[in-house]
Amino acid sequence: MREALPTGHMQARPESGMSDLPIWPCHNGSYLLTGLDRLAVMTSLPATLCHLNGEYVPLDQAKVSVLDRGFIFGDGIYDVVPVYERKLFRFAQHMQRLARSLAKVRMANPHTGDEWLQLCRRLIAAQPADDQLIYIQVTRGVTVRNHAMPKAIAPTVFAMSNPLMLPSARELAEGVACVSAQDFRWARGDIKSISLLGNVLARQISADAGAVETVMFRDGWLTEASASNVWLVRAGQVIGVPKSQWVLEGIRFDLLRELCEQEGIGYDLRPVSQDEARQADELLLSSASKEVLPVTRLDDAPVGSGRPGPVFARLHAAYQRAKATQLV
Repeated sequence: MREALPTGHMQARPESGMSDLPIWPCHNGSYLLTGLDRLAVMTSLPATLCHLNGEYVPLDQAKVSVLDRGFIFGDGIYDVVPVYERKLFRFAQHMQRLARSLAKVRMANPHTGDEWLQLCRRLIAAQPADDQLIYIQVTRGVTVRNHAMPKAIAPTVFAMSNPLMLPSARELAEGVACVSAQDFRWARGDIKSISLLGNVLARQISADAGAVETVMFRDGWLTEASASNVWLVRAGQVIGVPKSQWVLEGIRFDLLRELCEQEGIGYDLRPVSQDEARQADELLLSSASKEVLPVTRLDDAPVGSGRPGPVFARLHAAYQRAKATQLV
């Protein structure tokens, strides 16, 4: 387990890539590839359409005030919605999570569900890709710098869409490698906050190690990964950690439960010790862009047989079927 953020040069790895982060093809066609992430080395911003405070403008022309509380404090909420064949996947569940996080930080939801839907559909229509990731961000707004929450200011509402980069066939067939670390982030992981420095530091641990994700433990108990939920399989049963203040309630929490019910696979949410996680028959990651992804190495040790397991194969197939039926 890595206790602190190591130093070192991140190497380009051309064999794979995807991320929950916004991704664009650069104008010069270049990408930096590391593990599963394809992060664009951007020489210029793209001109794709985005939404900012009620207006649709080219992304390279969108501007916010330097006094925006999102810029100054990271005082805002975000969500990311996958799009398949130009249709939004589990949109209602994403909007419910957005509303929960906004309420937890005492911010009003600036739009109704239908208004969000129409906003997203306009962005989807402006993108050339059929599979996309919609990024939505709401900050508390612009005012003079003061830690206390201001009253009666307008929020800053931003949204954009980017191509969705799914796991490669090789990653699905062979699995991916992860490293572990202590969970040093704040105690409100249930809020989908734009204040992501802790997650950035955690993800860099695995990036420096040439791995896909950083699986985190707090006081010897599994929490989540830097940008994914974590699941293990023991004796054919899928096990995840309970919903709590320490972990983000990923949309795949309920989706995996539904898929397990359909497939006749056991499903349980309970505390998972570090030892149990390391002894799992299978280890899985889930997120909007990873969908469900097998981990076959953790800290240079094989997980189970060292190959993607049968429960993963069934869940992945069920996930693909769900994508055809839960779209708006």
